[in-house]
Order: sequence, then C-alpha cells, then structure tokens
Amino acid sequence: MIILDTTIWIEHLKSNPNYFSIISTLLENREILAVECVFGELLQGAKNDFERDIIWNFWVHLPKEHYENIIIEAGIYSAKHKLLDMGVGLIDAVILMHGIKSSSEIWTLDTKFLKVIPDSLIYTGLPAER
Repeated sequence: MIILDTTIWIEHLKSNPNYFSIISTLLENREILAVECVFGELLQGAKNDFERDIIWNFWVHLPKEHYENIIIEAGIYSAKHKLLDMGVGLIDAVILMHGIKSSSEIWTLDTKFLKVIPDSLIYTGLPAER
C-alpha cells in the first residue's frame, strides 16, 4: 500500500499531469491507504462543498487501517527521534507511524518529511518488494 501525503493529494486534486495518471492508476488498483489526518488537512483546505464532496468520497471509499493510540505513539516516536527539531510536526509523525505500522510506502513532496522517512518506506514509483 501507498500513503499519499497531503502534498501529493493536492497535486492530484489539481489534476497536475505529473501526478494525476499515476495516482489514478494507484487508486484504480486500490493501492492507496487513506490516513485520517491527511484527509482532515485536505478537508480543512477545501474551498467549497464541491471540493469537500470529492475529498469526502475518496475518504469513504479508500482502504484504511485504524490503530488505537497512534497519535500517542507518533508523539513518542517524534520525541525519541527529535522530529520537531527537524521541522517535522505531529501530523507528519502520525503519517510516518501509519507507514511503519502498515509497512506502507509514503509519497510526499515535503523535503523535511522525506529526510526522516526510512528509505524502505519512501515511495519511488518502483514496485516495492513485498
């Protein structure tokens, strides 16, 4: 599975041709794992009901993993690895924790976030060895 960070979802929602077809294929193949805080950020930035409906429909229909205490675990992981000192906040730590727990790759354009993601979890566009 692949977790799309908010930065990637935004490119898809803007129909950026560098991302749109790749993400569309991943969506069709049900390879995208939805993470609640990412969709919270997307909904927070929605400009109108039309945009909210599109985002909500993705949320409703995508696969998800629910982990009890994931925000607490992300906070502990963040403190242990000093993520905040590297400019990586709690939302990204939660996304990272989802990636770690589900063995999902993470696709992001955030350079600070990329620096703290283990290499094995960075989405490169190449098939992951599973």
